[in-house]
Amino acid sequence: MVLFLLKICYKCIDKTFYKGLIIRFFYFSRYDSTANELIVAHTNETEYRSFISNKKNEALHSRIIVMPVPYNLKVSEEEKIYEKMIRESDVSDVHIAPHTLRVAAMFTILTRLKDPKKGDIDLVKKMRLYDGESVEGYNRTDVDELKKEHSDEGMSGIDPRYVINRISSTIIRKNITSINALDVLRSLKEGLDQHPSITSELKERYLNFISLARKEYDDIAKKEVQKAFVYSYEESAKTLMENYLDNVEAYCNKAKLRDPLTGEEISPDEKLMRSIEEQIGISENAKKAFREEILIRISAYARKGKRFDYNSHDRLREAIQKKLFADLKDVVKITTSSKTPDEQQLKKVNEVVARLIDEHGYNSTSANELLRYVGSLLNR
Repeated sequence: MVLFLLKICYKCIDKTFYKGLIIRFFYFSRYDSTANELIVAHTNETEYRSFISNKKNEALHSRIIVMPVPYNLKVSEEEKIYEKMIRESDVSDVHIAPHTLRVAAMFTILTRLKDPKKGDIDLVKKMRLYDGESVEGYNRTDVDELKKEHSDEGMSGIDPRYVINRISSTIIRKNITSINALDVLRSLKEGLDQHPSITSELKERYLNFISLARKEYDDIAKKEVQKAFVYSYEESAKTLMENYLDNVEAYCNKAKLRDPLTGEEISPDEKLMRSIEEQIGISENAKKAFREEILIRISAYARKGKRFDYNSHDRLREAIQKKLFADLKDVVKITTSSKTPDEQQLKKVNEVVARLIDEHGYNSTSANELLRYVGSLLNR
């Protein structure tokens, strides 16, 4: 019965919630060789080392098996931990802007990761790989190799309660009903001065991680506004994509296009195709393979009686959006940063805000804060 209960208890431990040590104590019967097993304690490494160093506890050393339980190392899982803790807290009614908890999780995971031994990969890429994201040039085997480099990875770093405490502190101090990623990153930074176990050297390392998380958020914020703006120009996006596909088809088939105005034959527009492909990092050497892949996808859709459209290829859609957003960059800058927008600008801002609220999970406050922030980024 003891063994049965032990298995149940061990399976019930939420190992993503904390890191530490699970100590198993073995008691052998004096009458036979059977052993009853019992989990005696969960503790952290500092307390365990203190216990071991005490000479009075030497008799227990041979009866203890230590099981390290590292912190979670996946951003998406860390985000779920924060969501759970917030749901069960007194601040569950506060609006938390999209991506806020994810950005906080990025910072936290970075503090737990060990520097890769291979010089061609940085911590941010490692963080993404651990979370199951695709990183160009790396595969599943690389992830497995990275995990083998440090057997104690995840046994140090920032814990979830620190993040939740800083979020709570921000809400209480500012007495607000809406927070965003910048609020939380600012609070995490301020809290490092008050953290009792962080040395000055470690603080500098953590401040760098806050900067890295901020850069990640900058990219996320620009993409969020980009999507909202581009949707308002959806017809332009579709036209641009059709134009690209016409040129790709002509390029792959070594054919000519016909100018719609003059009727004369013209070569595929290489400048147009490259301006789109470069948006997603397609190199000069890789352009032919990418274009052939697009053509194969179009053929596959045709065989199934489907039409290849704007949403049929994720990477191409991203490239079209980025290209259109780059072309609209000046419009976005003016629209988001103008203190006295004209009627047309105000209409566009209201459309974007409405889309951010209806489809992306923002409220009026966080949507307007996002637009102002992205406007400041584009004006730098």
